[in-house]
Amino acid sequence: MASVPHVRDDGSIFLRGRVVIPADEIELRATTSGGPGGQHANRSLTRIVATFNVETSRAFSDFDRTWLLEQVGPVIRTSAGRFRSQASNRQAALEQLTERLSAALDRPTPRRATKPTKSSKVRRVDEKKLRSRVKEQRRTKTDD
Repeated sequence: MASVPHVRDDGSIFLRGRVVIPADEIELRATTSGGPGGQHANRSLTRIVATFNVETSRAFSDFDRTWLLEQVGPVIRTSAGRFRSQASNRQAALEQLTERLSAALDRPTPRRATKPTKSSKVRRVDEKKLRSRVKEQRRTKTDD
């Protein structure tokens, strides 16, 4: 089981027990939150947009970087604006970013081909015979 991603106090991200993304590689931008809220929502810069550039990151090996580029593309953006405070939204945006990176780094286990069991082969043939009999009974009988 993969380890849980973690946002550190300095803003850096700790992923998969081995990858640390420095805070200087994550761009944080504050904007006004959308939706209702009156003057407070229109004037307060509480929504946070976190941007991470996969192509220029020094945190990943070439193998991981290639995999990430295939999975999520060159840039990952997340935003959070549901809280009234900028600090809470910053934490939420960084947590969303860690979740997306962690999910993108997970590689699915390759499927191993298996042979069908003897009973499944017998069951398949029996079903085919039964279906054949049903269709045969539906045919109109002609007198020659």
